[in-house]
Amino acid sequence: MMEFSAWMSAIQARTEDALARFLPPASTAPARLHEAMRYSVLGGGKRVRPLLCHAAGEISAADPASLDAPACAAELIHAYSLVHDDLPCMDDDVLRRGKPTCHVEFGQATALLVGDALQTLAFQVLAENGGTPAMIAQLAHAAGSRGMAGGQAIDLAAVGKALSVAELEFMHIHKTGALIRAAVLLGAHAGRGDEASLADLGRFAGRVGLLFQVVDDILDAEASTATLGKTAGKDAMQHKPTYVSLLGIAEAKRKAAELRADAKLALARFGMRARRLGELTDYIAERNF
Repeated sequence: MMEFSAWMSAIQARTEDALARFLPPASTAPARLHEAMRYSVLGGGKRVRPLLCHAAGEISAADPASLDAPACAAELIHAYSLVHDDLPCMDDDVLRRGKPTCHVEFGQATALLVGDALQTLAFQVLAENGGTPAMIAQLAHAAGSRGMAGGQAIDLAAVGKALSVAELEFMHIHKTGALIRAAVLLGAHAGRGDEASLADLGRFAGRVGLLFQVVDDILDAEASTATLGKTAGKDAMQHKPTYVSLLGIAEAKRKAAELRADAKLALARFGMRARRLGELTDYIAERNF
């Protein structure tokens, strides 16, 4: 079995190629919209959701070719959420993945349409490439008002307010965790995932989704804009509740360590089949960009 870094690079490259195929060519009318869609998706990002999808697919013995569509569908939903999240009516950011945000580069109206188009493309990709009704429903639930969009609504309403840790966790289970959980379960559904395996993978995904957010909050407080590729310290500037603002840096890091251990515990029954998910857990916990 290849080393984790080589495996990760291979999946990232595979995902980049698949996304480039699924996205409309920039030369196809309306060209400016398609150019902006490709600008917002290609050539950046860690592809954490596709990585999780492919790693979960290994547990369920899924054909790697069958994982390209669900992996890309999850990434397209993520990309659309970033485009909308950066808009002036949301977080009003000017930098994403080390380059100007979509609305800065193409204007607010086009950025709004980019998000709309990427969201619908995600479901088209999944529906036309082997996605079952259960998989499509999984992604829809994760992206909607009871998932990512609902979490963003809670986040916007929480600005300047004092939340409890439980309320903050509820918000991030939806805003960040729902799509991460969907990426894992889509990978499992692409193969032969039984109910017991899906339940354990769901528990794993819940822990690793929160881990991702806790680490994100720590990086926002400690890392530089150049390192992150987006504006550092934005949460504090906007008076957003975070794990760091509620717990402090040291306790937030202890929380991350606890979530990391819980996520790995949920994988115990899978043995070596979960090697990649375990390595991804470590990668998410230790990342510095």
